[in-house]
Amino acid sequence: MIVINLDVMLARRKMSSGELSEKVGISPANISILKTGKAKAIRFSTLDALCAALDCQPGDILEFRPGN
Repeated sequence: MIVINLDVMLARRKMSSGELSEKVGISPANISILKTGKAKAIRFSTLDALCAALDCQPGDILEFRPGN
């Protein structure tokens, strides 16, 4: 199972979801979908923009957890 740790990175960067939404250029609703783990996929271009805005690596946002 892939877990999206976007809320962790937002807290580390002291950034709100709204700020991230503006920097990345995606809607607050889509940020919320990512944060809650309801996203079924993520585009590399979106992941690239998230990493640029949060000054992090993809592995800081995405985590693999063995299981179901």
